[in-house]
Amino acid sequence: MSLMSSSNGFAVLRHRNFSLYLTARILGTLAVQMQSVAIGWQVYQITGSLFDLGLIGLAQFAPFLVLILPAGHVADRYNRRNVIALCLALQLLCGLLLLAFTVSGSRLVWPVFAVLVLFGSARAFMMPASQALLVNLVPPENFSQAVALSSSSFHVAVIVGPVLGGLLYLAGPATVYMVAAALLLLAVALMCLTRAAPQATSKEPASWHTVLEGLRFVRSRPLILGAISLDLFAVLFGGATALLPAYAHDVLQAGPAALGWLRTAPGAGAALCSVVLAFYPVRRRVGAWMFGGVAVFGLATLALGLTSNFTVALIALVLLGAGDMVSVYVRHLLVQFETPDAIRGRVSAVNSVFIGASNELGEFESGITAGWFGLVRAILFGGAATLVVTGVWALKFPMLSRMDRFPHDERRDEQARAAAKV
Repeated sequence: MSLMSSSNGFAVLRHRNFSLYLTARILGTLAVQMQSVAIGWQVYQITGSLFDLGLIGLAQFAPFLVLILPAGHVADRYNRRNVIALCLALQLLCGLLLLAFTVSGSRLVWPVFAVLVLFGSARAFMMPASQALLVNLVPPENFSQAVALSSSSFHVAVIVGPVLGGLLYLAGPATVYMVAAALLLLAVALMCLTRAAPQATSKEPASWHTVLEGLRFVRSRPLILGAISLDLFAVLFGGATALLPAYAHDVLQAGPAALGWLRTAPGAGAALCSVVLAFYPVRRRVGAWMFGGVAVFGLATLALGLTSNFTVALIALVLLGAGDMVSVYVRHLLVQFETPDAIRGRVSAVNSVFIGASNELGEFESGITAGWFGLVRAILFGGAATLVVTGVWALKFPMLSRMDRFPHDERRDEQARAAAKV
């Protein structure tokens, strides 16, 4: 990281539209994180099945995988602000449906999975639009600070959301879903007030050729392909967070409030790391920082599997989140700065496929391996596999692992030197 502090790390908040977007993002994330605690605990109480915990991830990932590439085309063809607002409204509907299910007193879990399919569909359209919109909300010179601050605010919500969800769950899951619905309603209103700079809108009609343009672009850029595939395969095997309801109940002998703290710990580590990145951006040895972050993620997962102490587990999860944040930060800057605006939605969709696979499919993989090998062995397997992937990718993509500076920084310096000679 740069040793030179950027004292204006929060100056980007002076941009009104970025502040509105950021607030809507925080509220929406708070709601989703609160709901995730309630859903996981509610399903595990009803069924007592580790496999069903894995199905929570699969129910969200399956529609996401089907819809994400067309969603990228939608983000390039239509107003990204409007797409995000509609997706938040659909998430609000999901929260109200979960509330109705809870109030009904049903002991069936398939309605929960059906709602999660709808939620996964909304998230499929929201992710590429959100990733592509951010660069249109701030000037280019403020973008790295905007990325770090957006990430830190997201993870602050990830910190607070599960804690609130766990505490509110003591009053019943219906309370969690009501509060989450109110937050999502506010998020929709704020997003409707946001105005972004004009985007380079694609006029091409939807076809397999246009939908797959982002995939072709990623395949043609080894740096981008290596960065997002590293996240896919590393986090795919290290998705221990899906098992936290069972880990809290069976290993730590704790309740929903403790689960809330465990769920919030990775967000705490990520938020602290992203605040540091807002003031001390990564400028040199970029590849080493990225691979180091993934390695820390794997080591922290191993530590989680080896302990039955609540404090040690919290520390391991904080380190897990910090390591993941470094990798996410580097990847996001690399993808957004190296992608033309006209296809940024489709490239963001490809990036979202990898992120979604590593998260939801990783949660499903963790549920399956826990059912086969046992809870603790599944966590240890995930941490070890993450470290193996890190080593293999460092050898497979040497240009990425040895990258010293971001390509856009090098081009900017070259342009400045050329202008100085004129």
